[in-house]
Amino acid sequence: MKKIFIIIGFVLICLVSKAQVQILQQKIEHLINPIGIDQSNPSLSWVLASENRNIKQKAYEIRVSENSKMEGQCVWQTGKIISDQSINITYTGLPLKSGQKYYWQVRVWDNQEKQSGWSQVAYWQMACLQKSYWKAKWIEPDYNEDSNNRVSPLFRKSFKLKKEIRSALVYITSHGMYEASINGKRVGNNYLTPGWTSYNKRLQYQVYDVTSQLKKGDNAIGVTLGSGWYRSYLTWYVKKNLYGKSVGLFLQLDVTYTDGSKALIVSDDSWKSSTGSIQSSEIYFGETIDKNKEKVGWQLPGYDDRAWNGVNVVGYPTDNLIATYNEPVRKQETLTPIKVITTPKGETVLDFGQNLVGWDHVIVKGSKGDTVRIYHAEVLDKEGNFYTANLRSAKATSTYILSGNGTEVFEPHFTYYGFRYIKVEGVKGNLIPENFSAIVLHSDITETGKFTTSNHLINQLQSNIKWGQKGNFVDIPSDCPQRDERLGWTGDAHAFFRTATFNRGVENFFTKWLKDLAADQHADGRVPFVIPDVLADSESGSSGWSDASTIIPWQMYMAYGNTRVLEQQYPSMKAWVDFMKNNSKDYLWNKGFHFGDWLFYRPDDDRYGISAVTDKSLITQCFYAHSTQMLINTARVLGNETGVKEYTELLDNIKNAFVREFVTPNGRMVSGTQTAYVLALYFDMLPESLRTKTAERLVENISNYKNHLTTGFLGTPYICHVLSQFGYDDVAYKLLLQETYPSWLYPVKSGATTIWERWDGQKPDGTFQSTVMNSFNHYAYGAIGDWLYRVVAGLQEDAPGYKAIIVKPHLGGDLTHVAAELMTPYGKAVSSWKLENEKLIMVVEIPPNTSATIYIPSKSADLIQESGKALSSVKEIDIIGQKGDYIIVKTGSGKYSFSIKNK
Repeated sequence: MKKIFIIIGFVLICLVSKAQVQILQQKIEHLINPIGIDQSNPSLSWVLASENRNIKQKAYEIRVSENSKMEGQCVWQTGKIISDQSINITYTGLPLKSGQKYYWQVRVWDNQEKQSGWSQVAYWQMACLQKSYWKAKWIEPDYNEDSNNRVSPLFRKSFKLKKEIRSALVYITSHGMYEASINGKRVGNNYLTPGWTSYNKRLQYQVYDVTSQLKKGDNAIGVTLGSGWYRSYLTWYVKKNLYGKSVGLFLQLDVTYTDGSKALIVSDDSWKSSTGSIQSSEIYFGETIDKNKEKVGWQLPGYDDRAWNGVNVVGYPTDNLIATYNEPVRKQETLTPIKVITTPKGETVLDFGQNLVGWDHVIVKGSKGDTVRIYHAEVLDKEGNFYTANLRSAKATSTYILSGNGTEVFEPHFTYYGFRYIKVEGVKGNLIPENFSAIVLHSDITETGKFTTSNHLINQLQSNIKWGQKGNFVDIPSDCPQRDERLGWTGDAHAFFRTATFNRGVENFFTKWLKDLAADQHADGRVPFVIPDVLADSESGSSGWSDASTIIPWQMYMAYGNTRVLEQQYPSMKAWVDFMKNNSKDYLWNKGFHFGDWLFYRPDDDRYGISAVTDKSLITQCFYAHSTQMLINTARVLGNETGVKEYTELLDNIKNAFVREFVTPNGRMVSGTQTAYVLALYFDMLPESLRTKTAERLVENISNYKNHLTTGFLGTPYICHVLSQFGYDDVAYKLLLQETYPSWLYPVKSGATTIWERWDGQKPDGTFQSTVMNSFNHYAYGAIGDWLYRVVAGLQEDAPGYKAIIVKPHLGGDLTHVAAELMTPYGKAVSSWKLENEKLIMVVEIPPNTSATIYIPSKSADLIQESGKALSSVKEIDIIGQKGDYIIVKTGSGKYSFSIKNK
């Protein structure tokens, strides 16, 4: 009998647990348990989980305490708040303190009047809230530096801690890049820190919990610096010292003893400096490490540093120091060679099978003074030889000088490479492939999306898109990761942003970048070509590039539902639109330099005039209108009705000017290119009466090019969306599935593992495009990923942050199966479809606290079943009606499986 009661009790517990809403993924500023928050009113978010359908939050309660057991008085307790808001809730409790750790819980009530238990205790730790908190000083090495090789300096500090330690935080930043250690153990697992920002205005510091690395008694801190983005040679002009000539360190270690007393260790004139094994380190050129110059044990207490130099204390300001919210660059995975190649030239080359971003890791034996060089390349040439001409002046070389002390391990510290292949020189004896590996580096942004199909080429395309994003998201959204560029081009970022939001959770990553955009924006509103702006002497304000300032904030709001980015960027958005307005005549903006539809289709020997040249003024007018529309949308969300009225009137005038200038009375446009038609339609530049005919002309143009793309960076992101919008899914699929140049699948068929910069980076005859500009890892054309998720799979937002969701798959091409999932701010959403046995199977998952409108491909609701039941009998589903070839239903959260008969 006792066993029966136990079983019954267990069953009841399981049933209650299933019925009860769970709280997951508690986040502060979109981060889980972050250390180093300098926002005085941080935002709190959580995700609900439930096995039941139609679950919504009706109320919540939050409590915040300085005590991990949530005992005593709270610094914030909301009480029960009637609200369905579960993301981006602003802290409004007692003032927060610098360096303090806070613990928090939340509980919710759902629409079935059930209360969750209190969530697990989560936490965050504050950083510096007042300038007076800083006691550290900027220090630089006190020795004469070789201005050519610029050896990486070492800094060290020995100190004693007199008591047992309860907690310890270290704050670190630098001019240049840093790697720090305490008592010989590396601090953190971040690389290329402090990251790249507009340093003179915004310099990030990082905060680490180093409690476990310290001990009562003798301790030592060691820090190595590299030139980094701060003073490396940058841009194709090969300019150095763009932010300053000298590298420097700023460090503050706050220790709390178990009795509550504190100790403070800061960078000051008591530190020592010297040089070590890193003889040179440059972003483009690579790194040289000489093991013979290594100072063994220098990071440990007790090391004799009497021969070391002192340091110079420098009076740099601290008001540009900011905490870090974007995800750090970290090691992600390790690849091993899939092949050892001896090229026709006799070179020894290792193939890692994937174009990646990171660096080499080498294990080697040799004699003292032996030099091993590792060169990096994306591709082999037509003959199969190692090819680096497309890197331009970037040497991208690791140079390792051996000490002769047995087995030695090398890898760089303050550089990175874009490569699939390495060429190895200087290894004596037989080369052992297992001694060489490739370390993949990129910003540690959470993967949020997956997309697969029944077509292996499309799956490879998706893989290429994701690898291109990983490799070019190394603290900033760069154009390419390999040549003498690697810059935050605004046009590339705008083109790819929506795709990026599906693959990974890029909110903090782009929020940081947008702040730098606003910081580097000119006083007259012009936006630089690259952010951070290291082309300050160049002209700026190009259409389609500068519009990243308006397009990305709005798209970020739609993807993540956070109004703060709109509040933050509104002055920048307005300044850019006003710049265009102030430089227009009769509402036409046709002044200044513009890149146009960059890298559009242009045959080498165009004797027949088939190059797809789009009038630049037409393009600028389209983006002028689109940026104005983004500004209107933002003003409306922020409650700025004056701005809505002002810019709506401006937008009407912009569009009227477009029609007068670029459209003939019978509807023809001055440029009859795919990009011209696409931008005019996607940005609603045409009167309703002309749109259908313009879409027909677009389709005719595509047919004339035998179902090939001719678009460049500005037309490509939108072309398939326009085709689907006007009922030409079949044509969009023909473009998607096209396998010959120019197309998305031509590089895939050519063996690409990332997205190329050019449609024909490698030509059909095996030769390469111009070395002046030919990256094989350039994400812009990967913008098709947005259409794959939103249209092919049919997963898209119907309200900011996916609070409401639309699921509307567009079947077509030769695809028989498509599956997409996305971790939205509210939880996982899924849309998949499969054709089998004369049925369409459609699986949908909607996260709790959201709702969905689902378009089911069918001509009759009577042909649809959900989980084996007639659609009309499922109580959680409301049948709304029919539109075209879709039955429209509305649902709440939950998992749904639809079976549709083909008749």
